[in-house]
Amino acid sequence: MQNMGTAGESCPFEFNFDPATFKAGDMVSYRVPDGLGDFPFVGTILAVFDDYIEISPNDPTEPDKRMRGTRESRPIVAAAEALA
Repeated sequence: MQNMGTAGESCPFEFNFDPATFKAGDMVSYRVPDGLGDFPFVGTILAVFDDYIEISPNDPTEPDKRMRGTRESRPIVAAAEALA
């Protein structure tokens, strides 16, 4: 998401790309490769577990939506969860 605006402008989001330090409230850049390729989405971590995280897509029309994502630098969310 760098170099998308004017020269010298940086991304307006600060992401945590370190799965070892994930915590609730962190913003992550997640992807949905089985439905939307490598396009980046912004989400907020709601809960952290040993092998996955729960992410909110921050959608005001679905404020209680929770998606299960992989625990890696750019989490993967299944299309069935992201697009449901």
